[in-house]
Amino acid sequence: MKKLKLLWALVRVLLPEGLVRRLYSGSLPVVDERQADPKAQAVADLVGLVRDPGAVPTVAESRAQLAGFIEKFDAPCMARVARSDITLPGADGPRPARQYLPDAIDPGQSLPCLMYLHGGGWIQGSIDTHDALCAKLAARAGICVVAYSYRLAPEHPFPAAPQDVMAGYRALLDHAEELGIDPHRIAVGGDSAGANLTASLMHSLSEAAVPLPQAQLLFYPAVDARLNSASVEALHEHALLSRPRMEWYMDQYLPAGQDRLAPEVSPVMSRKLAGQPQAFVLVAGHDPLWDDGLSYAAALEQAGVAVTLSRYPGQIHGFLNLTKVVPQGDLAISEAATWLGLALNADA
Repeated sequence: MKKLKLLWALVRVLLPEGLVRRLYSGSLPVVDERQADPKAQAVADLVGLVRDPGAVPTVAESRAQLAGFIEKFDAPCMARVARSDITLPGADGPRPARQYLPDAIDPGQSLPCLMYLHGGGWIQGSIDTHDALCAKLAARAGICVVAYSYRLAPEHPFPAAPQDVMAGYRALLDHAEELGIDPHRIAVGGDSAGANLTASLMHSLSEAAVPLPQAQLLFYPAVDARLNSASVEALHEHALLSRPRMEWYMDQYLPAGQDRLAPEVSPVMSRKLAGQPQAFVLVAGHDPLWDDGLSYAAALEQAGVAVTLSRYPGQIHGFLNLTKVVPQGDLAISEAATWLGLALNADA
């Protein structure tokens, strides 16, 4: 019986959006008046059959699950983008990175650049899992993208990741010319844990009086480690990202005794928001981190930062990496790329 349920769930994931909507007619979940997107719900139902939202795997199992999931359900970048595997400094030695250059660029031109930090709860994800997303951003924004591989927990707990990100960002500034990057047109961005590290970096740069980037890109950011928002409560058993799984990520990432409200962990607590660069904040309505993104966008705006808030009320966590089966993921990438292109070329 379970095999039949799994097969039917997989069929729903792969069927065209219009047909899936009819199959779910009248039965799509609603959270605070936000109805689930049918394709997103099909993915959530499939994941719910594959794993128990209240249980947590081993770190190795979790890493394999994420990599396999994205490999199956993310569409590759169809545009021509040149990829180069490079290294950049980390806080404790060189770190892998990957540079993406869009097709048909002037070889002598210094391009604007996005430093991208992958998501994965600080314990998983990689340059490879987010390869398609980074390539699409490079192609559609017409910019260089540098995906940076920070150290992962639990082998390297906090503050290893934010320290690596700081070192990698400084390296982009210091070596911009040899990388073909315009140091005055750099953005930093990421998804989920990568967005957390982006926001944490903004705080740390302000604290250290290091030049800030021109823009920040935050996809469903995790910015409040208390995990007690209304959306976390409402979606605490969601198959894609349950509260027990988020707590487990935190336990792997943070050493015993670490203050969860430190701004490097919970950037929404930062007192260094004023003067930060313009921000693009994307939130998904069937993601427990919906309120994290809304709260952070509001805090930035209150501090005088220009914010573009993009809401996808029916979407799930991670939908930008599910573009083969969730059409809105591709639309969201294009929206973000358009914003990036404008933000980084405004003064060119």
